[in-house]
Amino acid sequence: MKALLSRAPGGPETLELADAPDPVPAPGQVVVAVRACAINYPDVLIIEDKYQFKPPRPFAPGGEVAGIVDSVGDGVTGWQPGDRVIGMVGHGGLAEKVAVDAARLYRLPEGRDFAEGASLILTYATTIHALLDRGRLAAGQSLLVLGAAGGVGLAAIELGKAFGARVVAAVSSDEKAAAAMAAGADEAIVYPRAPFDRDQSRALADRFKAAGGKAGFDVIYDPVGGDYAEPALRSIGWEGRYLVVGFPAGIPKLPLNLTLLKSCDVCGVFWGAFAARDPAANAAHVDHLFRLWADGRIGPRVTGRYPLADGGRAIAQIASRGAIGKLVVEV
Repeated sequence: MKALLSRAPGGPETLELADAPDPVPAPGQVVVAVRACAINYPDVLIIEDKYQFKPPRPFAPGGEVAGIVDSVGDGVTGWQPGDRVIGMVGHGGLAEKVAVDAARLYRLPEGRDFAEGASLILTYATTIHALLDRGRLAAGQSLLVLGAAGGVGLAAIELGKAFGARVVAAVSSDEKAAAAMAAGADEAIVYPRAPFDRDQSRALADRFKAAGGKAGFDVIYDPVGGDYAEPALRSIGWEGRYLVVGFPAGIPKLPLNLTLLKSCDVCGVFWGAFAARDPAANAAHVDHLFRLWADGRIGPRVTGRYPLADGGRAIAQIASRGAIGKLVVEV
């Protein structure tokens, strides 16, 4: 089979389209013929050896796929060749075939294309866990979403509205603001590109505070980090919840006196560990997501489709923080 391989640490330009052995399913595994692989920020990190998991090389990046069951291993029930599936693989998705633990497969509904299916689970499952379990978001509350035009950002807008919140989207361009508003945001803020000096940081905090109103935001969803974090935290309300999701702009240092003054929580969101530790709760969330998807209340926005040979271009677009919605490599 063909796979887009990382042979040494480096950027997307170091990936090589090459032959690789066809995977054979171990007991409890299914081999999926990949039709689509969604690109996410961990793909940027994993090929640079900056992610928390470092697979042995050579490996293909790509953590979520959709495709067709090719073969099943011993002990697998409920799946057979020809089934349309979504699979969470961690890495290995940028290949013509990948072995997946059967427990990490979901059935792709009829009428949904593979690119949509590959774009659903990671962003939306991360976000529903963040908003409900960590953020305790409730109807009538207010939600600030940073990086609101990316995959997880648009998911946070849609889910926030589905749960009855007022949603303010913060983005870096007018084009991204339009995408956030089209996803259902009540208001959009266009912020400048970091780094910020002290006056710029204070000015951004004032804009967030104005959008949050006198009471401040009940929940802040931050998949960006960097210099955006402190201005956002300053707009949080009493006993608000600040959700730490990711750091493409850098790992911030927060003044903890703000958490005392607002009696607020700073909450880490690690969906992969949550799903492994409480698979029943995660399965309930995924079922909820499929219902919302079927009702048309959420839906991945696929804005770029690339052939396997150009998968590095998709990763580079994510690395530059220029993508709107989801980018997908089609195999």
